[in-house]
Amino acid sequence: MAKAKSSLSEVVSNSLNKTFDLSAFKKSKFLDQSSKFKKQRWLPFSPALQEALSIPGVPLGHVFVARGGSDTGKTTLLIEAAVEAQKQGILPIFIITEMKWDFVHAQKMGFQCEAVPDGNTGEVVDYTGFFIYVDRSSLNTIEDVSAFIADILNEQKQGKLPYDLLFLWDSIGSIPCDMSVKQGNNNPMWNAGAMATQFGNFINQQFPLSRKETYPYTNTLFVINKTGVQPALTPMSQPRMTNKGGNTMYWDATIVATFGNVTNSGTSKISVQHKGKKVEFAKRTKIAIDKIHADYGIATTSTVIVTPHGFIPDDKDDEKAYKAAHAHEWFGEKVNIDEIKVTEDNSEWEESSKISPIVEIDNEGTE
Repeated sequence: MAKAKSSLSEVVSNSLNKTFDLSAFKKSKFLDQSSKFKKQRWLPFSPALQEALSIPGVPLGHVFVARGGSDTGKTTLLIEAAVEAQKQGILPIFIITEMKWDFVHAQKMGFQCEAVPDGNTGEVVDYTGFFIYVDRSSLNTIEDVSAFIADILNEQKQGKLPYDLLFLWDSIGSIPCDMSVKQGNNNPMWNAGAMATQFGNFINQQFPLSRKETYPYTNTLFVINKTGVQPALTPMSQPRMTNKGGNTMYWDATIVATFGNVTNSGTSKISVQHKGKKVEFAKRTKIAIDKIHADYGIATTSTVIVTPHGFIPDDKDDEKAYKAAHAHEWFGEKVNIDEIKVTEDNSEWEESSKISPIVEIDNEGTE
């Protein structure tokens, strides 16, 4: 009769002095709790996005990257995450270096904030609420952003900011590093080096560390990464998407969501026309999970429709229902829905066969 194989613990136990207590050793070195993590929680995606991507949402305690071309839905996803954070009592911290932010758009998607009017003119001069907002008026370099995040995390550790935190940076690639500023030369290699030094070697590690049971709060970093295009290097190869500011965030992220195509936006503009007036009310966009940590979901590729109010499924019935719900905003209360004509411009839907033969192409449009 064959002898049963011994388990790993039995092999280790038999090979050591049986009087040795490994558990006691771990405790003496404060290593008895080093492997304990909190239960994974999420900022849930909208139903349309969950269906398209087959993952629950943004994992708390991680780095999440949304990247892709201009005007493809990245900022819509960022706002969606901020809305869900407020619902869970997680403090959203906006780092807006792209300077294309719009609180009215965020409110339309359900973000809770109040306009602060000027006492004399009534003009809106600020917004207040359960969030923190900073932009290029105080953060001009990659090092400034890093120092700001480090300071906020330090304030939290000292008990001065008693909340779980969601940092939302829009966007990487929109500001240079200190050296680029001092030399008057926005050098991509210097910027990538600064991202690696400031974030890869320190800041990015603070977020997964907050998942440990010994840490009282859970902190998350959601970033939008501007992208470019590297042309095909040989006749048989394909153009490649590049990440502005280098690959630090891509490597450190648990999940990377990519919007659009490599060589163009990968969107199809959906418009309505009525009595000579044309309104673009949505975009059909390609979206893919092209990096995901094991056990947090699967890599998927799909399409979804982006509207000013958020994501809706890429489905004719949902598109028609959205049009009916908002047509009065575009054409007046008495508009006849049946008279509205829907058109679509899909010139940016397929990958472009012609791209400029330069190393990188900037995507500087709105997100």
